[in-house]
Amino acid sequence: MADRIFISEDDQYLFAQGTHYDIYKKLGAHPSAEDGREGTFFAVWAPNAACVHVVGDFNGWNEESHPMEKCGPGGIYQLFVPGVGTGVLYKYLITTAEGNKLYKADPFANAAEYRPGTASVTADLSGFDWEDEKWMEQRDQKDVYREPLAIYECHIGSFMKHPNGTEGFYNYREFADRIVEYLKEMRYTHIELMGIAEHPFDGSWGYQVTGYYAPTSRYGTPKDFMYLVNKLHRNKIGVILDWVPAHFATDAHGLGCFDGQCIYEHPDPRRGEHPDWGTKIFNYGKTEVKNFLIANVLFWLREFHVDGIRVDAVASMLYLDYGKKDGQWLPNIYGGNKNLEAIEFFKHMNSVVRGTYPGFLTIAEESTAWPQVTGEIGTDSLGFTFKWNMGWMHDFCEYMKLDPIYRKGNHYALTFAMSYNESEKYILPLSHDEVVHLKCSMVNKMPGYQVDKYANLRAAYTYMFGHAGKKLLFMGQDFGQEREWSEERELDWFLLGEKNNMGLHAYVRDLLKLYRKYPCMYQLDDSWAGFEWMNADDCDRSTYSWVRRAENGRSSLLFVVNMTPMKWENYRVPVPKKKKYKLVLCSDDACYGGNGNSLPQELTAEKEPCHFHDASVCFDLPPYTAVVYRF
Repeated sequence: MADRIFISEDDQYLFAQGTHYDIYKKLGAHPSAEDGREGTFFAVWAPNAACVHVVGDFNGWNEESHPMEKCGPGGIYQLFVPGVGTGVLYKYLITTAEGNKLYKADPFANAAEYRPGTASVTADLSGFDWEDEKWMEQRDQKDVYREPLAIYECHIGSFMKHPNGTEGFYNYREFADRIVEYLKEMRYTHIELMGIAEHPFDGSWGYQVTGYYAPTSRYGTPKDFMYLVNKLHRNKIGVILDWVPAHFATDAHGLGCFDGQCIYEHPDPRRGEHPDWGTKIFNYGKTEVKNFLIANVLFWLREFHVDGIRVDAVASMLYLDYGKKDGQWLPNIYGGNKNLEAIEFFKHMNSVVRGTYPGFLTIAEESTAWPQVTGEIGTDSLGFTFKWNMGWMHDFCEYMKLDPIYRKGNHYALTFAMSYNESEKYILPLSHDEVVHLKCSMVNKMPGYQVDKYANLRAAYTYMFGHAGKKLLFMGQDFGQEREWSEERELDWFLLGEKNNMGLHAYVRDLLKLYRKYPCMYQLDDSWAGFEWMNADDCDRSTYSWVRRAENGRSSLLFVVNMTPMKWENYRVPVPKKKKYKLVLCSDDACYGGNGNSLPQELTAEKEPCHFHDASVCFDLPPYTAVVYRF
């Protein structure tokens, strides 16, 4: 029999203080028992309501039959309903102070009706047979900064679809079987899942949420999602969720004006609305709202064993004037544009989450030069584990789109990121945002004929993987998806029957194998001790060379990348030591779709000074070619 659940005075006090990190176990709908009868306990926060009723399938949606009891001055209402099991549709009927009636979905519901339905669904999260104890134990013991991190960003609904059926969605369990096989073959370390929290509109990609505590019903039940995470963990693959605390959907059944007044969003529209996005902004100065969001991170971590969150649109939270014109925003108490409440929220969130679970990743998608986004808990930093390097991403994409004749004039776009590399702990992202809205897929950003595009992209990916910083690549871009991504269709898997796509796919797989094999590619990402330019100044030939080093003098790698369609004969590359250099990867190999130009399998450095170094190697460097040598 289920345990009895009720709202205690301690629950009310801690929630009002913003420190009830288990509040999701009380608010919402949970299996419970009273006086020997089993049923469901309902609780909701609606401080301005005149009264609240639970309505649903169990009472024929009768507006009067199940009034809820107000617990105290904090505005939490509760009710135990015997006989109500799992899988039952329900909502809260909130009567406002003005007498209006609002039908609201449960903000803490663990399941939701399949869209276009908007009801909440009773669920029981207990009883799943987890088999990832070893993974979970090891996670908090690792130094994430010294480990490989290669993330596959994925949207379940458009990764692969059933050939038949109205929606064509694979459910969480079917997807688990296919994605595990793919990620293991390709050697990614983590998957980042878009659009898991419940959202009403497919076209929002999950970035306009209505159910923060419910895995979307598009792909199955909460326990189906547990199965997915469990299977990924058993195959040594971490799980990161896109998390959206910056704003929420304005749908009538959602959080907006929840009890007739603004309790989740800021009441002043200059603080509480995004004019460009048509969404509501959370009130980060309100203790209960901060509690709602911080407990939400812990909910996914504890109940679903998720390994990290990628926090969307952090810049929009930090700046009060983000995306707003004069008159549309309200300064802080000092007259500035910094959102002081959001800053405190991030510090609070990271201190609670990372302070308790040191192996859990919090990743900021932050697009400005805001200082100290990442850093140790208790410092002046916001406390994130990693930050997306949006500056690198922008410079990289803009450079790669250029006709090679113009690249020499923009040569330092590709070297600039190393000048600020030590300021944060970075992830280099090539995300979904870069392959939508007429930005072209990664391969179609590249200049030239089709064969040139693929050669360019192989060289580009070598540059990305050789550069300091962890890695993220959006699905489809590792095999050269030629169309832009759309949530409405599956990836163009048929392209894997084409030579260029097969070659690129094999090349990215081998890049990932190389990345995971050699610690020099990930151990010292945030330090010049792990990266040294050999020649960052060869503008005329648009060629770059550098070395990656590991701790304890392990194998180092020399990277040389030619970003032009020209063959550079007798090309001299400075090297750090007079040693032998053995070829481990060449993007021009025929098996990758290249021209198959032969490169020396071993180079012996000469005492020939070159670009501030005493030793160098010399070889013919083919067009659009990247090579990696071990020494």
